[in-house]
Amino acid sequence: MSEATPARVVRVAVGVMVDPAGAVLITRRADHTHQGGLWEFPGGKLEAGETTKAALRRELHEELGIDLLTAEPLLKIRHRYPDKAVLLDVWRVTSYRGEPSGQEGQPLVWVLPADLMNFSFPAADISIINRLRAEDQMAQHARSNGISAVLRTARQLGSGCSRK
Repeated sequence: MSEATPARVVRVAVGVMVDPAGAVLITRRADHTHQGGLWEFPGGKLEAGETTKAALRRELHEELGIDLLTAEPLLKIRHRYPDKAVLLDVWRVTSYRGEPSGQEGQPLVWVLPADLMNFSFPAADISIINRLRAEDQMAQHARSNGISAVLRTARQLGSGCSRK
């Protein structure tokens, strides 16, 4: 293929699932697949005529055995590999039914955003990781500022009170 000929773009629906503790679900790609052995966020290619949300619903059921209830768009990533170009349409899964398990025998693990860089991911996923880490850092900062403000207020209120 010459440089002037655009590569076919593979459209991929990606689900970001976060548990109540803030950990993100990742799965390991089968060794025989493109980018095999690397970790990824659940999801997969759109089939002809399929919407992104329908593909996400199908892929989460096939890969994890869960039923997607609600999700919202998070970001879109275009990435070019030497052998193909991908468009990752990333959605934040806000609710689902069932307990995620590797339906295709793939390992899965819940990982805190700060620890995602300890895993090897396809290059296209790095933007997702950066976004999740930035959101996590902002949330931690907000929590620590909130706690500091509460403690300051408590000290101020406490200084005007007497114990009996």
